[in-house]
Amino acid sequence: MDALPNETPVFKVAEPTASSGLDVVSLPKTYRIVTLKGDGIGPEVMDAAMCVVRAAATQIASLSINLVEREAGAETHRRTGVALPQAVLDDCLAADAVLLSAIGLPEVRNPDGTEVQPEVMVGLRRALGLFAAVRPIRLYPGVSSPLRLTERGIDLVIVRENLEGLFASFGRGKVEGDASATDTIVVTRAGTERIVDFAFRLACRRHGRPLDGRRSVTCVDKANVFRSFALFRRVFFEVASHYPQVTAEAAYVDAMSLHLVQCPSHFDVLVMENQFGDILSDLGAAIVGGLGLAPSAEIGQRHGLFQPSHGTAPQLAGKNVANPLAMILSAAMMFEWFADRHDDPRARSVAERIRAAVERVLAGGRHLPADLGGQTGTHGVAEAVIDEL
Repeated sequence: MDALPNETPVFKVAEPTASSGLDVVSLPKTYRIVTLKGDGIGPEVMDAAMCVVRAAATQIASLSINLVEREAGAETHRRTGVALPQAVLDDCLAADAVLLSAIGLPEVRNPDGTEVQPEVMVGLRRALGLFAAVRPIRLYPGVSSPLRLTERGIDLVIVRENLEGLFASFGRGKVEGDASATDTIVVTRAGTERIVDFAFRLACRRHGRPLDGRRSVTCVDKANVFRSFALFRRVFFEVASHYPQVTAEAAYVDAMSLHLVQCPSHFDVLVMENQFGDILSDLGAAIVGGLGLAPSAEIGQRHGLFQPSHGTAPQLAGKNVANPLAMILSAAMMFEWFADRHDDPRARSVAERIRAAVERVLAGGRHLPADLGGQTGTHGVAEAVIDEL
């Protein structure tokens, strides 16, 4: 995608090829977007983000959006006994995209003690075929990092396989009374080829790692111990051979936890199994200002889901102090995906305008939320972004 000055593109869906199975499809007259507000601070940050989305979309001639609000999550489960109603899932399947806010409440649990939040997330991922989870990790100008060695910048993307790995055992683990429980990691050649190919195509469209501009993809695994990860790494290098213009590297996940803290500018795109990606994504967010600046996208061959990476923080709900920027940036990722999927410059303009406005707010430093050291409330931050549009 066309980048703003000094900005690396976050991601781009692969151009249609036999291997990717991702197709550019006809341009819809109106983008139908299902919004799920979720729980805790979820409704607040979603409302703030929708104000920004409407303001940005109205600036673009002939761009039409239809925001369809539906309910899912812990409060829905508490009220109805179902966290993801079938009718809501059907709406998500029929939509052009899904915007999902934070979901889950610690006190709302199933009889086995597990939270109901995974029922929504895993249910949506499986039904929509969202095989790639994309987490950009970028240090914005004006935002402080807990790291000292950031003069070269931090701008990487964590890509996690979203349907296999340890999460494949969700709802399928084996429990032996009260004595033991087993969950199985699943790694397949087909699933690994698909996610690794996605990661290399992403690297081809980025500007490379901050250290020296070199395009690279790093496989993160535990191939020295587990056969499943040995297969993941073997397939990784097989796919890498088709992308000689991109450097292919591999690192063990424990070492990568160290590298992300000591030398984050050395990395461009990281690809890994589901659980490893879930953990390292939060570490990545911590070094660039926290989860309040951590958007995410979950991409499939036909569907896309976009949500902030933070939790529901029920202790902050209703106080107008939650940071809405991760939700706003997730919406920008959605429009970027629309632009690539439909070859739509209007949607690309919306994405670029939103990101640029967020960047100006952060660089200005006058309208920061509490988690970034400021005193501006949730809706005040959204208003500041709108002013910058």
